This record gives sequence, structure tokens and C-alpha cells, in this order.
Amino acid sequence: MSHPNLLRPGRALAPLALSLALAGCSFIPTYERPAAPVPAGYAQADSATASSAKAAADIDWKDYFTDPRLQRLVGMALGNNRDLRMAMLNVEQTRAQFQIKSADEYPTVAGIANATRQPSSANGRYGNQFQVGLGVSAWEIDFFGRIGALKEQALAQYLASQEGRKAAQISLVAAVASGWLTLMADEELLDLSRRTLATREESVKLTQLRLEHGVSSELDNRLAASLAESARATYVQQQRQRMLDENALVLLLGQPLPDDIRASLPSSRLLDAAPMQPLSVGLPSDLLARRPDIRQAEQQLIGANANIGAARAAFFPRIALTGSVGTVSNELSGLFKSGAWAFSVAPQLTLPLFDAGRNEAVLEAARVGRELAVAQYEKSIQTAFREVSDALAARATLAEQLQAQRAQASAEARRFELSELRYRNGVSTYLDVLDAQRSLFATQQGLVLTQLQQLQSQVLLYKVLGGGWSESNSSQMAQAEAASSK
Repeated sequence: MSHPNLLRPGRALAPLALSLALAGCSFIPTYERPAAPVPAGYAQADSATASSAKAAADIDWKDYFTDPRLQRLVGMALGNNRDLRMAMLNVEQTRAQFQIKSADEYPTVAGIANATRQPSSANGRYGNQFQVGLGVSAWEIDFFGRIGALKEQALAQYLASQEGRKAAQISLVAAVASGWLTLMADEELLDLSRRTLATREESVKLTQLRLEHGVSSELDNRLAASLAESARATYVQQQRQRMLDENALVLLLGQPLPDDIRASLPSSRLLDAAPMQPLSVGLPSDLLARRPDIRQAEQQLIGANANIGAARAAFFPRIALTGSVGTVSNELSGLFKSGAWAFSVAPQLTLPLFDAGRNEAVLEAARVGRELAVAQYEKSIQTAFREVSDALAARATLAEQLQAQRAQASAEARRFELSELRYRNGVSTYLDVLDAQRSLFATQQGLVLTQLQQLQSQVLLYKVLGGGWSESNSSQMAQAEAASSK
């Protein structure tokens, strides 16, 4: 039997073969990585770093943070932090979007079955027609690379999301370490305020006793009481800050702070914190490979570059094929009889003639998008360079500052002892004692904060050099995510 819409196999496959043979053109501009807009070296680079020092990106966070309590907290955060979980889900979403774009390169085949009853154009009598088979609906042959460009853009977005997940983990590891050190400093400051308050309350009792015996004036007693209340206010303020810092750490962990770790904090001192190993800084150009945020920005630039190819391809014709293969019969019982097989192929070409400047605007937007991506990529490099330079500046100066503050605290402690001794012997006024107390307390507080700043600068240097992510950590997170979704 014959059908006016059915073609012989040789004639039907010819356009398809020709289209496939010519497919593969691409209008994606050749990608060139922009030059890094930063100096070739760091101004604060320390030549005294040990030759055995490793790059931060080559050091697992468990090897850098050796305190078992901190390791436990970081592990909890990697398994429960919601920001990191959202970054992981974003990777899954962009992977699915890439698969969608990849699927556009292939035809969609669907089963079809239809039955029609209509009058014949020859005699006007009604007749039946039944058809069963497979159909391909509007499969676009990617002759000018539009679909390929969109696929490249989706792939770049997927890779960028992977780098974003790595950057999120690096930030999380550093934030947990910094938060833990902050809690240790809070406990140390609380203990200092507690001891200072006790000392000042004893001073109030002493001046009250001396006042009752006519040895000192009421002014001394009021000054002592004022200083004691100031210490009490500071103590309460630091209690509040301690609670706020713990809340911030709990948010990072995604669950409450374990009771045994909380109980160990009061006995912890920053001076006894587990040491962190020296790091090899390298050159600014190394950041291009070590920093996931820079690699993420570059993938976004690659995606923007591919988007230009898709916009250019929109100016050219689109070739689509619609076809079907199956059996056709005027009777339902004859669908699978010999001679009932047939197929149809309907190529379609669409050429844009007038679109009120839409394609031009899309292309211009794609070009501007690439320039924005270039600027963002360059900014990410400059930001990374500045962060490393700041961390190196802190490393170069904080050790000397800490040494000076320790000497100052020792001197102020001796000054307070001498002032109190002179007052008890009637040689100096109580104002000298109060001034020595205030100075000692402020110096001791500053010493704790500088110790915290020095330790946090080491955490920061590890982070900005790309430390805190590894493939083993990635697999652990994937397992934790799979377990939590069940």
C-alpha cells in the first residue's frame, strides 16, 4: 500500500545524513585566560619559612588542626552545616541542568498510536486509518552549534558550582576553627574578669575597714567601689559575648555544642592551643590553581564565553526533523500484516528574518555578560592576593606585638603589687592603686585578644592559600548527605 506522506527509505535518509555530516559548526569565541592583574610576588613574603613547609592546599585540615576537640567540631560542621548542604544541592541541580542540555543533542523518541475517521477526498465516503509506531518530534540538528554552545555553558555552570562547594567547605572549616579559638579566648577573658572582680571587691572591703579606723578617706572607699562595679559590668558583658560566640559556633555546626567539649573549655588557654604547622606561601600565580573561588569565577567566565556562541548561532537557520516509523492500515486487524510498515520524515528549516532586533540585543547582552565575568574573575584574583597579603602582614607583625604585650603585662603586674604595697604603708594615695589596677586589667585583656588574633591569623592564612578541602572530605560529605536524605 502507499501513502502520499510516506517516502522511500533512500530519499528520506538523505537529508538526515547530510545534516549530520555538516553538523558541528561552533561560533564560541576562542577562550583565553585573562592575565592576572596582581604583582608577581608578595611584598610580605617571608624567606625564613622552612624549606620543608607544604602548600596549604596539600595539607588536610585534620593535619593542620590537631586538637581532637576541634577536629570533632569540624567533622560535625561538614556533616550538618546548612550552607554547605545548600552548596552541595546546588551542584546536584546544575548537574541535572547540564544533563538536560546534553539530552537536547539527541532525538526524543516516543511511542505513538492514533486512529482517525474522515471522509475520502475522492468519493466523500468515510474511512478509518490506524497507526502504531515510534515518533521523533522536532529534533533540532545542531548545524551551527547553538545547542552545543548551550551545553558548554551548562557544563561550565556545573563545574563552577563544584568549585563553589569547595570554597564553601574551605570557609566553613576556617570559620569553625576561628569560632573555637574565640570561645577559648572568651573563657580566658571571663576568668580574668572574674579574678579582677574578686580582687576589686577585696579592695572595697579593705578601704571600708581603713575608713572605719580613720586611716583612709571616704573618697578612697568610693573609688574602690566604683572600680569594682566597673569590673562587674565588664564581667557580665563578657558573659553575654561568650553566649553570642557559642551561638555563632552552634550555627556553623548545625547542632548544639557537645557537653563534654563545653565542659573542657574553662580549663583551656590560648597559650596551650595546639600548634599549626608552617605554610609555604608560593607565588600569586599559584592561587589560580589553589583557590576554588578563583576557579569558580573562571568557569563562570567560560560559561559566559560559550553563551556568546549560542547568541551568534541564533542568527542562522535552525534545522529540525519530525518523523515517525510504524504500521498503517485501514483496518485495526491489518496493522501488523506484511506490507503495512511505513515511515515519514518531515524536515523543517526556520530562518530569522525580522525580530525587531531581539537577536542583536541577546548577542550584545552575552558580550557584556562576558565582560562582567572577566571583571569578576580579575576581582577574585585581586581579592585573593589582598587576603594573602593581609595574612602575611599579620604573621610578620603579630609575633613581635605579642612579645611586647607579654612584657608589658609582666611590668604592669609588678607595678600593681608595688602600688598596693606603698598604699598599705601610707606612702602613696589610693589613686595610684586604682590606676595600676585599670592598666593591668586592660593590658591582660589586650594580651588575650592579641593571642587570639595571632592564632586566627594562622587559620586565615591556611584558608586564603586554599587549605581546608580534599577529595576524602568531599566523599565524607557526600555520604553524610546521602544518609541525611534517607
